[in-house]
Amino acid sequence: MNIGIVGLGLMGGSIAKAVKKYTIAKNVYGYARTPKTIKEIKELNLVDELMGLEELKTKSDVIILAIPVDSIIDMIDDLKDISSTTTIMDLGSTKEKIIKHIPNEIRKNFIAAHPMTGTEKFGPKAAIDGLYEGKAVVLCDLEENDELHKQRSIKIFQDIGMRIIFMNSYEHDIHACYMSHLPHAISFSLANTVMNHEDPKSIIALAAGGFKDMSRVAKSSPDMWTDIFKQNRNNLLESMTLFEENMKKVREMITNEDYEELKVWMKKANSLHEIL
Repeated sequence: MNIGIVGLGLMGGSIAKAVKKYTIAKNVYGYARTPKTIKEIKELNLVDELMGLEELKTKSDVIILAIPVDSIIDMIDDLKDISSTTTIMDLGSTKEKIIKHIPNEIRKNFIAAHPMTGTEKFGPKAAIDGLYEGKAVVLCDLEENDELHKQRSIKIFQDIGMRIIFMNSYEHDIHACYMSHLPHAISFSLANTVMNHEDPKSIIALAAGGFKDMSRVAKSSPDMWTDIFKQNRNNLLESMTLFEENMKKVREMITNEDYEELKVWMKKANSLHEIL
């Protein structure tokens, strides 16, 4: 089959590498708009051919939307005239709002997918081999898809080494919030807290593993994460309230020098990694 990819940054560029590696696609096409991005895609040889959106729609059996979530919604209407046999897949980090914006004409074609993988890097140079192997991908609301598109998408993700999880979009957005969106908000907050308090030289001199691990994702794309926070606003606000309650609790224990209770609280947190 021919696979067209819109957005060839970390996610799109890495899936282009994956479908080439496993010879899933006869041809891999790409669509990009900015001259800098186009130049980098060509230098990295991420796709067989770059082309305009209209040509990509005509030539592709599968169209993968690996762009920010707001951009996915903006582009959906441009895809209403695709063939009934063309599969569209989005890789966005939120699902419910995207699904609600899919026109009836292409709802059966449109697979809402969220690969649970990534790094803090972005742009074509962030594309890497093996990003998807051994990771999970969530496919949402497949009961609304034609069997052709359902089975085609499942096969592509399985062939690049992913585990398939089926979930409705409402539940997905709640779970993704706690596992990804809230941690990103915390990481951005931690980085800004330190930047407002410390000078850069002190950060470089004393930053160790814990700080580096927690602040790493604060290097993620502000454009992409603003879109995600906006689309999953209600779930994120609710999770922040619960997080703030835990911060209030640990503050009280330290203020009251209740270190035994603090130790019990920490041990409960330790148990999370028995599940992960």
